[in-house]
Amino acid sequence: MPTGLKQSSSVVSVGFAVSESAANTFTQSSVDLNLSPLDREVFVVLAINLDNDFPDSIAGTDTNVRSALTTTSQTAMPNLGDANCLARTTNAIKAAGFADAGVGFTQQSTETPPSTLEYIGIIATNDFFLQVQGQANAGAKGVAGKLYGYRAVASADIYAALVQSEVLSA
Repeated sequence: MPTGLKQSSSVVSVGFAVSESAANTFTQSSVDLNLSPLDREVFVVLAINLDNDFPDSIAGTDTNVRSALTTTSQTAMPNLGDANCLARTTNAIKAAGFADAGVGFTQQSTETPPSTLEYIGIIATNDFFLQVQGQANAGAKGVAGKLYGYRAVASADIYAALVQSEVLSA
C-alpha cells in the first residue's frame, strides 16, 4: 500500500471503449471514476489491458492502430515517456514495398505489472482518458480494455500533492 493512502474498496475493474470519429483520426474519450474529492479519494491502478482493433491489411501500405491510457487529457497520441501515460499499445502491419499484405507486429507496455510493483499509477482526479488513432486504414478503428485497481483515501497533504502533480504535469 502506498504511504499516506488507506484502501477503501476491494479490487475493481473498469471497462471502457472508444472508436475513432473517422478513419485515421486522433480520438479521445474520458472515463469517469466517480471519485469523491471531498473525501480525498484516489484510484490506485494495479493493471491495464488495452485491446486494439486490428489494422487493415493493404498490400504495399504500412498500417497501424495505436492507443493509450492517460490520467490527463491529450491533444496528440502520447507515449510512455509522457508523465501521465500509464499504458500504450501499437498494432502494426508493415507492408511498404511488398506485393502481398505484409507482416504484422504488436508493441505494448506491460499489461500486468511485475510482482515486485505495488501499483503502476495513481489517478487523483475524477477521470482518466483513453486515446486511439489509426494510420492508413480504410475504416475507423477502436480500442477496448479494462483498468484494474482500488479506491483509496489519501491524507490531506498527500491528496493535495497528487492532484497538483497530476494537473501540472499535463
